[in-house]
Amino acid sequence: MVPAICETQNVSHDSFAPASLGARLRAQLAPRQWAVDANDGIIATAGLLEGFAGAGASDQVLITAATAMIVAGSLGLGGAKWAEEAGERDAQQRLIEEEREELAASPEAEEAELARYWESKGLTPDTAQQVARQLSAKDALAAQLQYEHDIDEPTPPWQPVWAGVTSAIAFLLGSLIPLLITVFVPVEIEVWAIVVAVVLSLVLTSWLASQTGHMSLSRTLARTLAVGIGTMAVSYFIGSLVF
Repeated sequence: MVPAICETQNVSHDSFAPASLGARLRAQLAPRQWAVDANDGIIATAGLLEGFAGAGASDQVLITAATAMIVAGSLGLGGAKWAEEAGERDAQQRLIEEEREELAASPEAEEAELARYWESKGLTPDTAQQVARQLSAKDALAAQLQYEHDIDEPTPPWQPVWAGVTSAIAFLLGSLIPLLITVFVPVEIEVWAIVVAVVLSLVLTSWLASQTGHMSLSRTLARTLAVGIGTMAVSYFIGSLVF
């Protein structure tokens, strides 16, 4: 029993080795996250345009406002995502340093702690001790991080920046949909053209998010359309009421 358990854990433990740069970049480009960020851009920009349209603003005003919205929204979302990921990485680095210091001060106590973890998973005390000893012999710090803090791999310094950049790009691409409608569609029908384009875009991104995130398409679509259409309707009403 002991060799089988240790062999299984060694296989899992190998995942702590640094992933390739390409694998990390692909993870950050997950379609579901892109769809969510693009939805933010679509809904925010469409809501702004409908509000100004309801107030009777000219095409020049609409384009100027939407452009400013796209720039501010992309930078804001990208910056927020960078700050969030950077904060998580800072916390992770503190945990790693704390574990490193604890291992240096008392390796036996840390190994005993790891053994207790395996006991809590149903192993006998002797088996748990053997598993903890073998894992610690291979890489004590990785073992503690993986099973005590659920850290399979330390976050590299560039990842928060990349996460912010990808979120900003997704927001930008989503925002361009209602803006391009405003630029190229005649003013007489642009309000309804924006609504139709936004609904179709949200349907597409909702389908993409549901397929890649293993979520219910009907519920994802209902939530997204409710937020999108509701945002545009309220914005248009406020614009026409105030102005």
